[in-house]
Amino acid sequence: METMSKSDFLPGVLTEDEMKNLARSERMAIYVSNVANLVLFIAKVYASYESRSLAVIASTLDSFLDLLSGFILWFTSNVMRNPNQYHYPIGKNRMQPVGIIVFASVMATLGFQILLESVRELLAGTHPNKDHDNEMWVIGIMVFVTVVKFILMVYCRRFENEIVRAYAQDHFFDVITNSVGLVATVLAIRYKWWIDPVGAIIIAFYTINTWARTVLENVWSLIGRTAPPEFLAKLTYLVWNHHEEIKHIDTVRAYTIGTHYFVEVDIVLPKDMILSEAHNIGELLQIKLEQLAEVERAFVHVDFEFTHAPEHKGKV
Repeated sequence: METMSKSDFLPGVLTEDEMKNLARSERMAIYVSNVANLVLFIAKVYASYESRSLAVIASTLDSFLDLLSGFILWFTSNVMRNPNQYHYPIGKNRMQPVGIIVFASVMATLGFQILLESVRELLAGTHPNKDHDNEMWVIGIMVFVTVVKFILMVYCRRFENEIVRAYAQDHFFDVITNSVGLVATVLAIRYKWWIDPVGAIIIAFYTINTWARTVLENVWSLIGRTAPPEFLAKLTYLVWNHHEEIKHIDTVRAYTIGTHYFVEVDIVLPKDMILSEAHNIGELLQIKLEQLAEVERAFVHVDFEFTHAPEHKGKV
């Protein structure tokens, strides 16, 4: 904040070419994830057919929904890259959390369905296939899928884009579910049959818990939740040190409208200041605030006193 206050630009900001290269890398991460999900889904279908394991089938259904949710996130990312300032004056960045909410809701629904089926199998006492000849094939496929998913998770976590991060979270989730499914299948074949549906139940609870929390996080980001006090303090520091003619700070407000903040600032300037000078101070402050990575839009209101009542009336 100190450097930015003195130099009027954010240190370390990416150039236009660097931003294009980053966007290209993010699109590549999404493309690689989708192709990998398709290949791994085919491999897990074979493993499910050979093992008849409910835990492996649960993991395979998860991979099928990976393809569906991948299409949802790809569509969301593609829509955001084609703005229409007439139909969407402030852009389409809200598509990002909406796409993630749809994605997470589908995954949580899958978890609930797996839970019901596992309980039914447990009560019915259905025993898994104990063909030891196919056991090594199933183990090899599941280990391969888990390793690939782990590599994709590490790769996608290198990016800050929320959609790519959602893929990283999904890959991490797959590493957990594949590992649990593999262990449950092997133990059910060699020891007790009921370990298989119990492993599927563990996968189901983990699915529901993980993606329910993701839904809540993104819902909070869409309903205008305030920024934390530390971020508001940084904004206040930046505003107060912007120009020596700023006499008072009436309001500093930041709230989520999607994945970034909208910022509202009311500053007080001398009432005898000419309009052009007051305008330039306010506009430069707006530009400075919008350079922050967390800020999508900044609105600066210039006033000559701060004793008036609030200028906006909330509607219920």
